[in-house]
Amino acid sequence: MFEVKAYGDRGLRIQFGETISEATNTTIRSFSHLLEKEAIPGVIEWIPTYVDISILYDPYLITYKQLKEKIYHLKDDMEGLHLPPRQIFHIPVYYGGEAGPDLEHVAAYNGLTPEEVIEIHTNRDYLIYMIGFTPGFPYLGGMSEKIATPRLKNPRSKTPAGSVGIAGVQTGIYSMETPGGWQIIGRTPVKLYDIQRKPPVLLQSGHSIRFEQVTKEEYKQIEKDIKNGRYQLKVREE
Repeated sequence: MFEVKAYGDRGLRIQFGETISEATNTTIRSFSHLLEKEAIPGVIEWIPTYVDISILYDPYLITYKQLKEKIYHLKDDMEGLHLPPRQIFHIPVYYGGEAGPDLEHVAAYNGLTPEEVIEIHTNRDYLIYMIGFTPGFPYLGGMSEKIATPRLKNPRSKTPAGSVGIAGVQTGIYSMETPGGWQIIGRTPVKLYDIQRKPPVLLQSGHSIRFEQVTKEEYKQIEKDIKNGRYQLKVREE
């Protein structure tokens, strides 16, 4: 599927499918790579989602018709495209306690121990399908249904940045302090969104995350190292 439609008077949307899948995500990642490589004059930014890409452009620099033609030319370039290796970001997480107030509930809801929830949550890579909700918030795929848990009935007015949560069959990380209804099982000291960093958003759709359990002491040390600019996040290629 490849469908191009207008998205307001300054946007264009390309739909690549109708269902969430790794294959569609790879196609979206490929097209995003081409957009970055092509650097079409007049294109301001593009936003990859589960099944489409929204492109925002300056109509004084490029018309909808011109951009649409370029998009179809890029589609032809997708065949045989060699994508850079997928990156896997290892995210340290302190589970339970004040950092993960809902870990006990998630365990009880699924008939597991907290240790079993942590083991299941950390034993796989999670594909980043899209970034949204707040700047840097990753929507991840691949969580085991063994730890799936409904959202809170009454959302919290404040959920700290770095909180790792579960909502239904999804898991994710709060990139900044916001209200939220996810079941919080832990927290990472790694900043997913930092206005002082270039680029400010750490993660990108199409790459992956691996959660790694750390102790409270290790969490505090990483927090200090980040503050002092000494922390090096572990990133490997798939």
